[in-house]
Amino acid sequence: MEDKYNKEIKENDRELTLRNKNRLLDNKNLLFWYKKLFAFQFYGINGVHEKKILETGSGTSPMKFFYNHVITSDILDLDYLDIIFDCHDIDACAKIEYESLDLIVATNVLHHLKDPLKFLLNASLVLKKGGAVLLTEPYFSILSKFIYERIHHEYTSFDISEPRLKDVDGPLSSANIALPFMIFFGHKGWDEPLNSVYKYDAASARHFSSLSYMMTGGISRKLPIPLIIYKCLFQIDLMCSQIFPKLFSSFFVIRLEKI
Repeated sequence: MEDKYNKEIKENDRELTLRNKNRLLDNKNLLFWYKKLFAFQFYGINGVHEKKILETGSGTSPMKFFYNHVITSDILDLDYLDIIFDCHDIDACAKIEYESLDLIVATNVLHHLKDPLKFLLNASLVLKKGGAVLLTEPYFSILSKFIYERIHHEYTSFDISEPRLKDVDGPLSSANIALPFMIFFGHKGWDEPLNSVYKYDAASARHFSSLSYMMTGGISRKLPIPLIIYKCLFQIDLMCSQIFPKLFSSFFVIRLEKI
């Protein structure tokens, strides 16, 4: 019965992902937000269009819309993706050779994973030396903490004893959006296993936007803000998140470089 239940949830997640993808592509402001995010992720990396890049959790993501050379992947069986596999076992995927990738991009993926550290450790095996994992996850500032805990629909809890999800039903429906923040900023030493394979500094993580994602309406709705006005609001919002991150930041971007 449990396997059937999980299968049904997974199929529901698949249908929801397809609907979300269509909604995102129909939301010009949200597409602009993602375009800026991807450019922010790749900032300082030369020759991005010549790099071999794998994106994990590509079900809803529009990255291929802007970077058509990126290899897309997800655990959900979606016909527009390049590879279907569980990213926890990225090192066992027959379509990805050891030490073959320049970059792995995971945007709002880590907080959906049963075991985020397992994924990151195994990801190091398929990266070239000097390659990197680019992570974007929710950041808990004074403002965003209120939004994530009181308004946002995904589960949020800081009351956990290990860097894992306790229960997983489906890849989209299971989450704890506080988990990545706790791994890198929780001062529990949870990220110590990563130090043997990656070079990074959580204190140097960069901050991306405050309310501008919410101003798009997100995936579930589209707010009637003209794009030209939204672009101006976005720049002000981005500046606030970077100047006063502990007050306003809603997302952090961190680069883990393989040693």
